Amino acid sequence: MTDFTDLYQRVVALRHDLHAHPELAFDEWRTSDAVVAHLERLGIETHRGLAGTGVVACIRAGKRGRAIGLRADMDALPLSELNGFPHRSKYEGRMHACGHDGHTAMLVGAAEVLAQRASQGTFDGTVNLIFQPAEEHEGGGRVMVEQGLFERFPMDRVFGLHNWPGLPAGSFVVTDGPVMAGADRFEITVTGRGGHAAMPHQATDTVLAGAALVQALQSLVSRDLDPQEAAVVSVTRFQAGFADNVLPESAVLGGTVRCFRPELQEMLEAGMRRICHGIGLAHGVEIALQYHRGYPPTINDAGAAAICREVVRGMDGSELLQAKPSMGAEDFAYLSQVVPGCYVWLGNGPGEGGCMLHSPHYDFNDAVIPTGIRYWVALVERILSI
Repeated sequence: MTDFTDLYQRVVALRHDLHAHPELAFDEWRTSDAVVAHLERLGIETHRGLAGTGVVACIRAGKRGRAIGLRADMDALPLSELNGFPHRSKYEGRMHACGHDGHTAMLVGAAEVLAQRASQGTFDGTVNLIFQPAEEHEGGGRVMVEQGLFERFPMDRVFGLHNWPGLPAGSFVVTDGPVMAGADRFEITVTGRGGHAAMPHQATDTVLAGAALVQALQSLVSRDLDPQEAAVVSVTRFQAGFADNVLPESAVLGGTVRCFRPELQEMLEAGMRRICHGIGLAHGVEIALQYHRGYPPTINDAGAAAICREVVRGMDGSELLQAKPSMGAEDFAYLSQVVPGCYVWLGNGPGEGGCMLHSPHYDFNDAVIPTGIRYWVALVERILSI
């Protein structure tokens, strides 16, 4: 039997090592080396190369053809850490500020237990452990899918887990339907005729047109959408001009669009184009909108979510909570678009003192590692039961 005290110490040591050596999207070479080294010492079959630094490990038991996937993300954020503990980042401008070090370490720990359970015959089927690069904004999940993840490693369902500061440590949230928003981004260029600020009639004011755009874009959510739909259109940057007495020739605005349904993404983009056209005519300027589709909404399959809830309810000491979906985005969506999936939140404990996700003060809570490992193991044994 696995000694969970020794296992916990090994997993924490791995987590601290990963935290101290964070790597950014598609550059997780040291991280994937560490993952493979741990798995190969256990005799687990590993495969490298998908999305460059991605790793897929396979644990097979019995003779049935059933298979599931468990996914952990590996990349860090381009952020300078402000913590002072010994395992703080050794690299300026790179930090595990979202807990991917914890996700990776917990899945490695679960692999050790599952490898032993496979030899004991506690489940029948294949577990594909997916260590994914580049979750933060770069779409490593999409790349793994495009490069043949599900063709090379067929699976019936796929599951993801993310720590969630602010929820009690070791608690879970399992949501039916949308759990994370789709995230698009946009850039709007306003081009007019520059001139002297004291003689605005001789110019076409791109700043005024840009300000009108900022105001008008807010009407998309408040007036175009059903009030019961959730969506956000945020202009987050506005660059124009360089001098107090000059009306600039151009202005550039940018921001993000978030919603929970692909149909709303289409509607909001069309509405933005309509507003840009109208404001351009009204102010006598040229307005060009570049709209970039980002991560799709992460939508949990109801059947998969029901299984996850059942597993959590069967875990001693783990509370099943309810929470609203998040307007944050997650590229697990690319995996769960292909096969039914469920993405759950694991409580990371209080978020006071700035210790929320993407904060320079964040750190993954080691105390929830055993809960995460137990969850993965229980989920496998529930779905691939004999």
